[in-house]
Amino acid sequence: MPGAVLAEACTVQRPNWDGAPVSALQEAVSLASSPIVLVLLVLSALAFRFKSHWGTLTLVVLWSLLVAFLSLFAPDARTAGMAEGCIGSPALFIGIIAAICVGMIFYTAPAENGRSSNGE
Repeated sequence: MPGAVLAEACTVQRPNWDGAPVSALQEAVSLASSPIVLVLLVLSALAFRFKSHWGTLTLVVLWSLLVAFLSLFAPDARTAGMAEGCIGSPALFIGIIAAICVGMIFYTAPAENGRSSNGE
């Protein structure tokens, strides 16, 4: 049964919440529409387009910091909101981020030309 503390968490975090439980897809869309995520998506597209090794490395670190912030630095507020139902699971969003990072790493990896690294 939701308590006063949980109801307050939803009032603070999602003031326009209509009372319906938030699904993982809705939470992923909500998280993806934040300005920092949109900036990281644009930068990821640029790193992908120009096959930038250093850009990819930087973006993987930035995406990892974002995931760490979502899961480690504010767990109590998210847990309270998830218990109330106004915040969904971020697992789908984190999975999409992981897929983006892995795809960028594989795409920007140096091409193997059949020779060993010492030139033989």
